[in-house]
Amino acid sequence: MTYEIHPWQLAWQGLDVAELVRTESTFALSNGHIGMRGTLEEGEPRGLPGTYLNGFYEEHQLPYGEAGYGYPEAGQTVVNVTDGKVIRLLVEDEPLDMRYGRALEHHRVLDFRTGTLRRRTRWESPTGRRVVVSTERLVSFTRRSVAAIRYEVEPDDGLQLVVQSDLLANEPIDQRSDDPRVAAALSSPLVGDFATAEGTRAVLAHHTRRSGLRMAAAMDHDLEVSDGHRTSIRAEADLARFTAAVDVPKGGRLRLTKYLGYGWSAQRSVPALRAQVEAALTGARQTGWDGLLAEQRRFLDDFWEVADVDVEGDDELQQAIRFALFHVLQAGARGETRAIPSKGLTGPGYDGHAFWDTETFVLPVLTYTVPDATRDALRWRHSTLDKARDRAEVLGQRGAAFPWRSINGAECSAYWPAGTAAFHVSGDVAHATSQYVAATGDTEFERECGTELLVETARLWASLGHHDRDGGFRVDGVTGPDEYTAVVDNNVYTNLIAQQNLRDAADAADRHADVARALGVTEEEASGWRAAAERMVIPFDADLGVHQQSENFTRHAEWDFDATPEENYPLLLHYPYFDLYRKQVVKQADLVLAMHLRGDAFTAEEKVRNFAYYEERTVRDSSLSAGTQAVLAAEVGHLDLAYDYLAEAAFTDLHDLHDNVRNGLHIASLAGSWTAIVAGLGGMRDHRGALSFAPRTPPALRRYAFRMCFRGTRLSVVVEPDQATYRVISGAALRAAHHGTDFTVEPGTPVVLPIPHLDPRTAPVQPKGRQPKRGWRPG
Repeated sequence: MTYEIHPWQLAWQGLDVAELVRTESTFALSNGHIGMRGTLEEGEPRGLPGTYLNGFYEEHQLPYGEAGYGYPEAGQTVVNVTDGKVIRLLVEDEPLDMRYGRALEHHRVLDFRTGTLRRRTRWESPTGRRVVVSTERLVSFTRRSVAAIRYEVEPDDGLQLVVQSDLLANEPIDQRSDDPRVAAALSSPLVGDFATAEGTRAVLAHHTRRSGLRMAAAMDHDLEVSDGHRTSIRAEADLARFTAAVDVPKGGRLRLTKYLGYGWSAQRSVPALRAQVEAALTGARQTGWDGLLAEQRRFLDDFWEVADVDVEGDDELQQAIRFALFHVLQAGARGETRAIPSKGLTGPGYDGHAFWDTETFVLPVLTYTVPDATRDALRWRHSTLDKARDRAEVLGQRGAAFPWRSINGAECSAYWPAGTAAFHVSGDVAHATSQYVAATGDTEFERECGTELLVETARLWASLGHHDRDGGFRVDGVTGPDEYTAVVDNNVYTNLIAQQNLRDAADAADRHADVARALGVTEEEASGWRAAAERMVIPFDADLGVHQQSENFTRHAEWDFDATPEENYPLLLHYPYFDLYRKQVVKQADLVLAMHLRGDAFTAEEKVRNFAYYEERTVRDSSLSAGTQAVLAAEVGHLDLAYDYLAEAAFTDLHDLHDNVRNGLHIASLAGSWTAIVAGLGGMRDHRGALSFAPRTPPALRRYAFRMCFRGTRLSVVVEPDQATYRVISGAALRAAHHGTDFTVEPGTPVVLPIPHLDPRTAPVQPKGRQPKRGWRPG
């Protein structure tokens, strides 16, 4: 599986039917509200069709061999909604199907500048008729409910062409789940409510059987032909079809522009949803195809001005990083008070659920590039506070316990140790909230949502933890980011995130005393938060000189990596959790992640020792790990290793390193490639609003540059081996630090600062066979 290398495109030459299921994920288009997998317009051949609406799901019963108090009862699974991508073509009486006849040319391009998926196919039918099909598809960043397709056919000779443009609901899909309850929920999940067709427009409305969510999909068409034509349209419960028969002379062309509108709601009626999607279509047709393209380009021009990463010395990595940024943008741009799922809207993996991935890995990218998207994602968390409070109450706690995995805000994890016990997700929400406010100065959000998020999560920690006989504040019986070490006492990551949460909640209560009073915060409660934060237990092994990932972790037996064959990774599929939980084996960065997000809680020497110790025990059975390991590898001076981890994060999907891209992309890993560049090689840190950089260039790169925004100022950082240049792209002057030295960069006056010499360090070792998956360097 090989893509053509281009700095601003992802291109695929030729047709490989077996690879469709993967390229449908990588070629997916989304705006955070609508998601469309990159299936061929003809609908077949296909790997896994998918059209998704963010937050639209069906419920099913969760399976338990043995029930227990507090176990969630209902699961949620993303639904493949009405497919509007389908445009079938008959050449005379032969259907265009890439499995028959000959594909003389077939080329697909995902363009990061235009935000469109283009395709050109030259096809010869089994009887020798030839046509050129050119298509372009977009999901609008500027019009949340709109998608559109331009479909053009040019025959070599005069031919009759028939196009059939469909809205198709309940299209058959091979079920992914072994649980019959889930399979039943996803078998024809949509129940028809309304169908109408007139002229060139059709609307279908449906609802889900159990969750009761309602949706509408609509299509309209512009047909341009050079000769006579005949059209018809019809609609039934699960299918609407617009058909056009056209006699196209030699040298002529058929051009069809298809406009699509989507909407859903748990509250609005079918007539209201119909009105919404028809209005969206009317607006899109008024703007026209060229206008939609222009809007898309302007949106992306603005995004790349503030978010672009430019590397010299590795063309494939350059492509991968822009691919990553484009898909992170697609995942969150127009979510607007909906979650950002771990797969975005590129596939059905993880049932379409959002995890802590959003706040810890994705939102930092959006906070410094598209901060409005972060604000909207946090508003979704705020909108689910009632569910989080209810969950905390069921668990016998105060405050808000946010779910480990969910679509609508209710807990959907059926596995306690790696689900509910991972209370750090509430601290992750708080961390993202504080980071967003510090990076933007958005006091309106802080008053409306942020303070309440911080207060309710702080109440959870105050309830969950306790002061021990030595005066320390303990958080026992929880699971940190490392899912191979579950239900432990005093996980360092969890405790440090909780510590910051408690302090930030108290500070926010001081800044917004009226909001705090309305939330019932007393001086005594806020003082209790500060005392708990001050006395937080942070386990440290004095004999080894390293922090313990959790209490007594460094006393556990070592995992026998030498006796573990490569084919037995990931370990969770080949060894009992019981054994994993008792050994020093780490699934993904845990303490190392703590040293990134709470680097202010460690000394430089502690980071060096900690990184080396946990590098020997981390197997990266999670795609979340490489980006974080890149950050700390760079900070402690292992630039080659940082570069290799950066590449692993960036190529997770393009090289299908986990063999599961068919189910969608790893949005957090893609975000991790930006983090590995900006926070890793660039050394960017933002601890409580104090911006700093410590850039270095790995030997594999000649130079690199990145852009970001902070407090409304757009900043460019260009890094060469011996110096870094800071320049204001737009906005006011910006204060920051460079390798510990404060500086101010003014608009129009770049600041050039030298990069201090780095003494070489002995490279750390990884477990046998677990070196970064891209262990080579260009040139």
